[in-house]
Formats: sequence, structure tokens, C-alpha cells
Amino acid sequence: MFDDLSLRTSFGLSDEALCSVPTVFRDDLFAGHTVLVTGGGSGIGKAIAVLFARLGAAVMICGRREAPLLETLELLRSLGAEADAQVMTIRDPAQAQALIDHTWQRFGGLDTLVNNAGGQFAQAALDVSPRGWQAVIDTNLNGTWYVTQAAARAWRVHDRPGHVLSIVLDNFRGMPSIAHSSAARAAVMNLARTLAVEWAPQRIRVNCVAPGAIESNGFSQYPPQRLNQFYNANPMRALGDVHDVAQACAYLASPAGKFITGETMVVDGGGRLWGETWLTPRPDYFRPID
Repeated sequence: MFDDLSLRTSFGLSDEALCSVPTVFRDDLFAGHTVLVTGGGSGIGKAIAVLFARLGAAVMICGRREAPLLETLELLRSLGAEADAQVMTIRDPAQAQALIDHTWQRFGGLDTLVNNAGGQFAQAALDVSPRGWQAVIDTNLNGTWYVTQAAARAWRVHDRPGHVLSIVLDNFRGMPSIAHSSAARAAVMNLARTLAVEWAPQRIRVNCVAPGAIESNGFSQYPPQRLNQFYNANPMRALGDVHDVAQACAYLASPAGKFITGETMVVDGGGRLWGETWLTPRPDYFRPID
């Protein structure tokens, strides 16, 4: 457990913490390895990018907002990593293709793609507009597909193996308040199982990581009065941190995960077994009965 409060921000770990929190992996584990992290400028994506940089990888990050990307790029380079960043949206297949092309040109290859970019907003399903639904599906499902397909096509052209790793949700018992994102992430998990078989002849592994209640800057999107709900999300009655998710990604991308494909690693403190989270007010119908 990393409990130094001086190394925490209001939501999650500070840059200093990300660069110093202990890890079980050796420093040169990913030397000669290139990793692309979408949405790598903040939150879970930033933690993933930093850990791979600490472990010797060359790191490419992308996102829609320039300022956090440049801040994270500076942090990655301060760790001695070869790194680059590109402002773009994964919703556009042409931009997704350009991202993969740039990564190969800049680093001479790509070994692991981490589909981290995504987002959602809390709203009762009956109130979600067609525009709101489409926005979440476009980012979480379509955008993931555009980057994944472009990466796989490059691996095929260059006759190189590859690994796709998508960050999804711990939605195995449904997720009231974010039906749009739950649907999109479920599709990504099924897509991973399908592609793991179809792309096995190309030596491409496809996996997912499903975080549960993880304290990150994403908490700022939710009303303060709803945040305590996250402590009801698992039997540990605790929050994970972004480094927990990053280490799961490192394991699956490492030689230790070479025989794992089509799987979803759950990082949720047991939330898949017990717990619930309502990011909108819980209906009286579901209040406990004594």
C-alpha cells in the first residue's frame, strides 16, 4: 500500500508518487519495447505511460488536450524514456491511422497498444439523449476499434507480433448510471475475445484490464456527494489507485503474459463479487430493507 499522503493529489497519486511508487518489475523489463497509450496525458493512462517508461520502454501518448499531454511528455522524458505525444481524437479513423503511422516512423515499430482513451458521464438511462449515447459509443467502442485495427494492419504489413490491451470497466453485474459506457466496454471485451482467435495466426494477442473503483482525476467528473458511493463498490471497502491498473498492464505486456490472450484481468478489490455504485441518486426501491 502506498500511503504517503504528501505524494497524493486531491484525486490520486502525484507525479512524484507515480515516479517512485514501488513496483515488482525490474527496471529494464521493457527495454527495446515501444508502447502506445491512448489518453495518456492524465489519470490511468498517464500512470500506465509512466510505469512503462520507468521499465525502459519507449512511449507514445496521445489525447485531445495538448496541455496535459505536454506535461506528461516532459515527465516521461525526465525518466530517461524516449517519448513523443500527438494531439488527436480516436473518434476519427484517419487520425487513428495517422497516429499508428507516426508511431512506426518515430520509433521504428510498435509492440503494445494500450487503448485507454475513453469517457462517460453519469445519467439515468431513460434521460440519455441520442447525441450523448453516440458520443460515448464513438469514443469507447468505435475509437478503440479504429486504433486497434490500424495497429494490427501495421503488424501484418511488417510481419511483426503485437499486443493490444484495452482498459474497460468492471461491469459484469451491470452499471446503473452509465449504461452507455457499460454497453461500449462490454462490446470491447467481446471484441477482444473474437480478435484473440482471429488474429492468433498474425501473432497478435488481445486482452483487457477492467478497473473497479480506482481513485483518479476522473473522480472530478462526478458530484462530490456521490463519491462516497465508491466505498460501497467492493468488499474491501477501499479504493484502488492508478498504479494498480498500470501494474496489471505491465504484467500482461511482459513475457509473463505471453500465453494469455482473449482475457480480461479484473482489478477491483472484489467488486465483481460484491458491491454496487450509483453515480446518480439510488432509487428508494433499492434501499436496504432491515
